[in-house]
Amino acid sequence: MAIERWRPRRSLARPRQESPFDPFTNLTRLERQIGDLFDRFFEDVPMISGTGMKKRTWTPALDVIDRKDEVVVRADLPGLEQKDVEVEIQDQTLSLRGQRTEERDEREGDYYCSERWAGAFNRSVALPAGVDTEHVNATFKSGVLEVHLPKTGESRGRRIDIQSS
Repeated sequence: MAIERWRPRRSLARPRQESPFDPFTNLTRLERQIGDLFDRFFEDVPMISGTGMKKRTWTPALDVIDRKDEVVVRADLPGLEQKDVEVEIQDQTLSLRGQRTEERDEREGDYYCSERWAGAFNRSVALPAGVDTEHVNATFKSGVLEVHLPKTGESRGRRIDIQSS
């Protein structure tokens, strides 16, 4: 038995008993697979579906770099300015929040195009033990946010030489 996601358009239809001799069995299966493919492809595109309006989400790319003396979290935030971003540390978790809005109007002769886009994001990173959350430094330059989290003395570790026997 297969578990299938509930879909309103199929809710009243009785499931068909598939028969190897039924010419529509393969066609019905193909239709279901194509429908599933389109559902997965358009998951993040705003559209009105049978269950309501879907929202487009945006999540910035993050790099977490573990250096000898510090942990660096780098976020790519194209199109944002420093005032659009908020950085917070609470309970050994670094949270980055922000909102991006974009508007474009083009007029040329009979041609007119107007686009608006807005989206908020919230990314959280669990910080490793031994990070000094009191001396955090954050910089924002050319759409890239860098958060430098220094390590405490005991968490920096040390190199151990291996002896031959």
